[in-house]
Amino acid sequence: MSRLELDVTEWRRVSPKYVWVDLVGMLIAAIIVVGATSLPAVFTHNVYLFTIPASLAIIFIIALALTPRRVRAIGYQLRSDDLLFRKGLMFQRFVSVPYGRMQLVDINRGPLDRALGLSELKFVTAAAATGVVIPGLPEADAETLRDELVALAESRRAGL
Repeated sequence: MSRLELDVTEWRRVSPKYVWVDLVGMLIAAIIVVGATSLPAVFTHNVYLFTIPASLAIIFIIALALTPRRVRAIGYQLRSDDLLFRKGLMFQRFVSVPYGRMQLVDINRGPLDRALGLSELKFVTAAAATGVVIPGLPEADAETLRDELVALAESRRAGL
């Protein structure tokens, strides 16, 4: 099997609008990094130093081209005892967060997220390695999911 496949339950995906948030963020980073690495070549007039920003520009172009596919790979499942989150194309990451271990469920909205009506849901647990951030959720879905997860976490914690 070429991919990690779990239950037959359908994965919930993030909004397709999140592609724009990711693209704009990466484009801003690319402009800053390529611009900063171009400065030594500009000031020293050494044309060979332009290979560094040119190489970085190629890497950013490839990353920008892969962004839509990378966003489609983000998903989560609400299972009976935990929330399962996945992301990644080449290096897939699956994180299972038990409902009873959730200490905080937080909603964040950046300026571009707000403009597109999106939110980011962050789960905090006692273990730093299981911290999960689900980006690109529509605002209403993020609030509903937050309330549902808080209720599940409190009911599971009560049984401890």
